[in-house]
Amino acid sequence: MKKDVSLKEVTVNQPRPLPVFLLLDASGSMTESAKIDALNRAVKEMLSAFSMETDLRASIQVGVIAFGGSVRNHMPLSGAEEAKNKWKPLPAKGNTPLGGALTKVRLMIEDKALLPSRSYRPTLVLVSDGQASDDWKEPLALLLASPRASKAMRMAMAIGSDSDIPMLESFLSAPGAKVFCSHEAHDIHKFFKWVTMSVTARSRSATPDEAGPVDLDEIRY
Repeated sequence: MKKDVSLKEVTVNQPRPLPVFLLLDASGSMTESAKIDALNRAVKEMLSAFSMETDLRASIQVGVIAFGGSVRNHMPLSGAEEAKNKWKPLPAKGNTPLGGALTKVRLMIEDKALLPSRSYRPTLVLVSDGQASDDWKEPLALLLASPRASKAMRMAMAIGSDSDIPMLESFLSAPGAKVFCSHEAHDIHKFFKWVTMSVTARSRSATPDEAGPVDLDEIRY
């Protein structure tokens, strides 16, 4: 006689969310030397690469916070395929409210309705080409003190010689971590290729919460 199987006896192994937050400088200075164009292309390529991942151990999700003139949720946290379709190029204008962006991402990470407890630790990617126009020290201290946000894998890129390197180093706040310095457009592409490889490596790992960025020397154009 065939035994009836209740829903409780059926276990569905759904992949756990692996959130990635991009904090992108979209201030007016990003229009110089076509930096904003290179940034937009690099993000688009990264999202396309994420959407092609088929390993179901972790489900990559991406959200974009832009800071230029104001802080805005440019793209809500979305699954990789949806994020690829939602992405729209960033315009560049205004000043650089970096502190507001740090506050916004901390509050999003602490929101358990947005990031359930089963989520893997997030990846935070900060890109800036200049000095913050607001206070960033207290927002950064609160982010680094947050039980959830402080566990994030953090990566940072400085674009150009005017970038606040000490601030970006403080954001990383991890032994041996270094700020990626971009001097030309192709450097922006290389940085995002590094981010792409690091995130996908985590998504394929048996222990995503223990994995860090891949070796930068492995990156090839």
